Amino acid sequence: MIIGLLKEPDFETRVSMVAETVAAITKKGITVLVEEDAGAKAFCANDEYEKAGATITTRANVITQSTIIAVIHPPVATELGQYAVQGKVCIGMYQPLFHPGLMQEYAAQQLTVFSLDMLPRTTRAQSMDVLSSQANIAGYKAVLTAAASYGRYFPMFMTAAGSIAPAKVLILGAGVAGLQAIATARRLGAVVEVFDTRPAVKEEVMSLGAKFVEVEGAADASKAGGYAVEQTEEYKQKQQQRIAESVAKADIIITTAQIPGKKAPVLITEAMLQSMRNGSVVIDLAAATGGNTPVTQNAQTVHYNGVSIIGNSSLQSTMPADASKLYGKNLLNFLQLIIDKENQLHLNWEDDLVKGACITHEGAVVHERVVGA
Repeated sequence: MIIGLLKEPDFETRVSMVAETVAAITKKGITVLVEEDAGAKAFCANDEYEKAGATITTRANVITQSTIIAVIHPPVATELGQYAVQGKVCIGMYQPLFHPGLMQEYAAQQLTVFSLDMLPRTTRAQSMDVLSSQANIAGYKAVLTAAASYGRYFPMFMTAAGSIAPAKVLILGAGVAGLQAIATARRLGAVVEVFDTRPAVKEEVMSLGAKFVEVEGAADASKAGGYAVEQTEEYKQKQQQRIAESVAKADIIITTAQIPGKKAPVLITEAMLQSMRNGSVVIDLAAATGGNTPVTQNAQTVHYNGVSIIGNSSLQSTMPADASKLYGKNLLNFLQLIIDKENQLHLNWEDDLVKGACITHEGAVVHERVVGA
């Protein structure tokens, strides 16, 4: 068994496995090939991988010699011919619902593709839940980014020169990213309000010291794996009215709402943005899927009527060392499901996690949701 670790595209700072993760694999007697400088941007040098038992080699060697290839972003299309070996496996976060055509290309090359962002959101899957581990970092960094961009204090200050009121932070979405954002904003001294369509998260929100904004009549999201779900028009109207009231008072807004395989819902309208005071900041973590405002641009800062809208769905990549460490641990736990005690590839299709994360196998797209995308 050979596991290969590839360097990510230039825009990505993370890597699938740091040396610590590689060491845990090589101790089992599994060979690990690492592309030269794969972990450089995550502060993991070649010699650290070598000390962990890996072999540093070229990208081509990693691709052609490995049975399992770990690469966070989709394999490069121009290299697919090198992957064309029956039984080769790729594992990463490929957003297959947004790229069904690409998945068809992988199937045509006989690639077996596992996309960890498609794992069922169950208790058993928590140790390999890459969405949660990365969202936790994104929620934390969203608040720090907002604080750095906001021209005023976050906490209340009472000085001889006068008093400064605390910043008012509104967080839309109380998933993993939202909850971490609440905790971080509260530690910085902000007053925090939170909106979420799921009444079940109210207790968690309040336990972190934030106020929960309630809107009655939300559709049941208990089976959506932590994501938002489509709502009725009546509910959307109530939602917009209640959000508008909170937006008008907010200095900082952090939005996290996404729907799997669909464009992110627009929660903050242009009229709401116009109600915010000069110098306010919006951090839109749903930017990659369209954003939660109508003016959001992914990987850009848009200045609208005195408000800065920062679209960034990759804040986890601004903390590459810890993000890679957590991702690698998730990956290691998943590998234990598909590698047997003899260090051979063993794909158990009776395992709901193996089946749920598999997108392509034996020349076909096998994931039901991707087939219908």
